[in-house]
Amino acid sequence: MTDFDPYDYPRRWEADVVLSDGGTVHLRPITPDDADRLVAFHGRLSERTRYFRYFGAYPRIPPRDLERFVTLDHHDRVGFAAMLGDDIIAVGRYERLQGSDQAEVAFVVEDGHQGRGIGSILLEHLAAAAQESGLKRFVAEVLGENGQMVRIFKDAGYQISRALEDGVIHLEFAIDPTEESVAVARSREQAAEARSVHNVLHPKSVAVIGASTDPTKVGYAVLTNLLTADFAGPVFPVNAEHASVRGVRAYRRVLDIPDPVDLAVVAVPATSINEVMDDCLAKGVKALVVVTSGFSEIGDEGRSAERKLAEEARAHGMRVVGPNALGVVNMDRAVRLNASLAPKLPGLGRTGFFCQSGALGTAILADAAARGLGLSTFVSAGNRADVSGNDLLQYWMTDPATDVVLLYLESFGNPRKFARLARRLGRTKPIVAVKSGRNAVSPALAATSVQVDEPSVQAVFEQAGVIRVESLAQLFDTALLLAHQPLPEGSRVAVVGNSTAIGVLAADTALAQGLELAGEPVDVGPQAGPEQFAAAVKDALSRDDVDALIVVFVPPLAIPGAAYARELREVGLTQGQGKPIVSTFLAAEGVPAELAVPGPDGSPGRGSIPSYPSPERAVLALARVTRYARWRSAPRGTLVRPDGIKPDAARELVQEVMDGGAEWLTDTQVVQLLGFYGIEVAPFKIVSSADEAADAAGKLGFPVAAKASNSLLKHRSDLVGVRLDISSPETMRAAYTDLCQVSGVDTVYVQRMVAKGTSCVIGLQDDPSFGTLVSFGLSGVVNDLLGDRAYRSIPMTDVDAAGLVRAPKAAPLLAGYGGSPMADLGSLEDLVLRVAALAEDVPEVRRLELEPVVASESGASVVYARVAVGPPPSRHDTGPRRLRTMN
Repeated sequence: MTDFDPYDYPRRWEADVVLSDGGTVHLRPITPDDADRLVAFHGRLSERTRYFRYFGAYPRIPPRDLERFVTLDHHDRVGFAAMLGDDIIAVGRYERLQGSDQAEVAFVVEDGHQGRGIGSILLEHLAAAAQESGLKRFVAEVLGENGQMVRIFKDAGYQISRALEDGVIHLEFAIDPTEESVAVARSREQAAEARSVHNVLHPKSVAVIGASTDPTKVGYAVLTNLLTADFAGPVFPVNAEHASVRGVRAYRRVLDIPDPVDLAVVAVPATSINEVMDDCLAKGVKALVVVTSGFSEIGDEGRSAERKLAEEARAHGMRVVGPNALGVVNMDRAVRLNASLAPKLPGLGRTGFFCQSGALGTAILADAAARGLGLSTFVSAGNRADVSGNDLLQYWMTDPATDVVLLYLESFGNPRKFARLARRLGRTKPIVAVKSGRNAVSPALAATSVQVDEPSVQAVFEQAGVIRVESLAQLFDTALLLAHQPLPEGSRVAVVGNSTAIGVLAADTALAQGLELAGEPVDVGPQAGPEQFAAAVKDALSRDDVDALIVVFVPPLAIPGAAYARELREVGLTQGQGKPIVSTFLAAEGVPAELAVPGPDGSPGRGSIPSYPSPERAVLALARVTRYARWRSAPRGTLVRPDGIKPDAARELVQEVMDGGAEWLTDTQVVQLLGFYGIEVAPFKIVSSADEAADAAGKLGFPVAAKASNSLLKHRSDLVGVRLDISSPETMRAAYTDLCQVSGVDTVYVQRMVAKGTSCVIGLQDDPSFGTLVSFGLSGVVNDLLGDRAYRSIPMTDVDAAGLVRAPKAAPLLAGYGGSPMADLGSLEDLVLRVAALAEDVPEVRRLELEPVVASESGASVVYARVAVGPPPSRHDTGPRRLRTMN
């Protein structure tokens, strides 16, 4: 065989992928070392499968064909193997048609693994590799009776042409991703990743590897919690020294268990994990929950072991929760799974909770139980070597048992994907998130994460409609309202209570949070009985100008407060009009029994009224939910491609700059690049004498401005001197002389004056994990000092652009506030969209600033600009489907 050069091996093409049944395989390019594996794979194919692939019997691979199959250049001839353990279970390949930008593509899947979605994944990865190699189209020959293969091509979302001749279908299609092909891939990704989490949360059997008879060991705790929760399936303790644990028959090894094992909870020391892994792989376990610590949180050695754990598990078809995880919980009465270290669980509810911190997990579950917040599912993922919050978002997206999603995040594994998934999920199910780690990330999380700038997090949360809170207390405050009460239709609130002082406090807080008061607070007085109190509540809820109700109540001495609470609950149930109610009642926190509407298992269910220790906390929770409801009901917007853009020309120019070794574009290059996206910089000329200055000013048209600087397109802090409203050749000559004397340079740039207006700044901020963000703010030292900038991630919709230019606190100045000139906001939005399109099309643009952009009634004029380029950042959420890898 031809010698194989390992340095030509495209390791970047390797990927772990999730299949439609939730299992995983490892995808990698074929090498000459695969010859024996390929022969064995071919031998396992049925005669029918070989006939469909090779159009004939082809019982064995001749040596000449075998050498060709495994000796590839990874450019014109490419092959991928789908690996399950050490075995090849599918092969896909393409070969360039000589002298063209087309390639013939084909793949074959082992019979026992057909129908798992491997073919569509191979097609995605082959297409991506082909694009990288400069190919434009795929062609394929498929037997007409091979309907399954035809469907793989047909359902991929490409525009396919077909021709039938002599029983063979000839297919051709362009491999550039289309809107439809991307949508198809993401739909399949959602279904597959959701299924993989379903396998974790809905096992039919569980093995506890490391089940212990010692009550101080985690293996004892996990087994006890599984048995106490009354798991619906069999539980198999694995203990090499005891015949039984907790009265349940034990097995020396997982391989000794006679029945299938869906989920294995691993509680053995990290030093023993390799042997356990080998047994689980041989047993065909579907998923692992590793509660064992001693991995990436202890340093490089542990990080290497953790990476190996994830890689081995995925290569053998398994997903992993952990290591260093608290575990997983499914409250479904048909499952009853508590595969965790938490002894106390909340009741059954419709809220899903993902938590990275194992240490906080137990406290979170206990707090949820104490407050009356029921859960559907709970996952504490620990170090997140594999399963992450993104996987849970995929699962909850289509989980009929979950209506509200709670996240405790310390870092992001794939931030761009999080932004995409959260934005989609948030349209139907509210997401409440605590994001810690603003200033520090633990070593365990640093192994699988990238430090993310705070403005990036805030921008993504705002765009995705994520309700961000600052603490676990605020998380539960907000979750209780979402879980038990409807969303408000507007921001108008009424306040009813029996204390004027507390009612005014609630009203003040509501106004401070941007809510509107529907009249003055209603005080029924401290002597009012339950019936009078209920009548006031009923009256407030029946008003057309009320969207939500705040009830503040101090129990009177004469009548038990429970009677008032029961009246409030009944009025809410019968007269609520679909309007949410929050309360400060009986000084209770959570859902007291008198305000609870029992759910299926007796825990507080829908219609229960949450109570808060103070009116401020009640109102803050209502304000957060109101903002979310406004986002959810707002138009989603559409991705906009501005007219008149020339992305190919822009890419060519940027590549020329980079090939020349430059970082910053010259003045002329900046104007050219922006021009390709319809962004015009106010006309200018660079001069080096007084006469040139006067001549340039005349050609540009008076009035003009003049600036002394070594370069035109620099940040305004680089300005040495500026003269405005120059209106004649004489004043231009004088201005030139004066600027040269002040600055000590003889280069001045002369620019046509733009219409007077409000100075703004539009920029691009490159975040290493989220990707590029577009920023907008008003210019000025005060705005810079206060950080009054708004951010949005790309790609951007028209709604995103409109929101961005209105988001800064100083934005009302653009709408005439305080007598300031009115601005054409539509022109600003168009400019923002053009900048976003440039960033999306040419990721090599790493920094861009348009400052100032003068916004006036007549439009938005760019006065100065600068652009820097460099190698494009890695875009974690583009390309064919693949699981995140550890750093």
